[in-house]
Amino acid sequence: MARKSPDLHRRGPRLEPKKTFYLFCEGKNTEPDYFRALKRKIRDPLIKIVDKPAAGVPMTIANLSVEQANAIGKGAKRKRVKQSYQEADEVWAVFDRDEHPHIQEAMQLCDSNNVGIAFSDPCFELWLILHIHDFNRACNRHDIQRALSDVLEGYERGRGKTADFSVLLEDIENAENRAEVLLDRRHEEGGDTNPSTTVFKLTRRIRAAAK
Repeated sequence: MARKSPDLHRRGPRLEPKKTFYLFCEGKNTEPDYFRALKRKIRDPLIKIVDKPAAGVPMTIANLSVEQANAIGKGAKRKRVKQSYQEADEVWAVFDRDEHPHIQEAMQLCDSNNVGIAFSDPCFELWLILHIHDFNRACNRHDIQRALSDVLEGYERGRGKTADFSVLLEDIENAENRAEVLLDRRHEEGGDTNPSTTVFKLTRRIRAAAK
């Protein structure tokens, strides 16, 4: 009996492409250091986090994010992109309410160009506190930073505003749940967004991609 010839058209196992998250961050230290710690915790070779620290005020961050979205074929004025592996990539703008102007314009620009928004009111440190406990009182960024320095060892708002954020990541799911509940409360009230954060939407996307 003649041996059956191999099927030359049979494909081998498909290699999953890397998924890149492009993050444009307002802060120089806090946000980038946190996401780098998250990247180390995930340890997934198929996940790449590219952080662009100190990108500027929200409107500048939005413009830079849209440029990146267009470059990878995601934005409203996207270029023709031949690399199919970029189809899964995501661009996110990470910025705060703080005392910045043009917040709504920045959000609308991101929304219309497929750029995710990780927005914190009053500041990113609220997201960090939610890893430790609930926080539901209106305040300014100085209040939040003082509160964080009381509960996170090594964090000093006057000295670089960074710390070993890896210790927080053991409770990231609790932080995501607390942030979601907090955001729902603000939506129910229909008024001010202080305090709230949507950073949990970004961390959930990153962690889901890793799974």
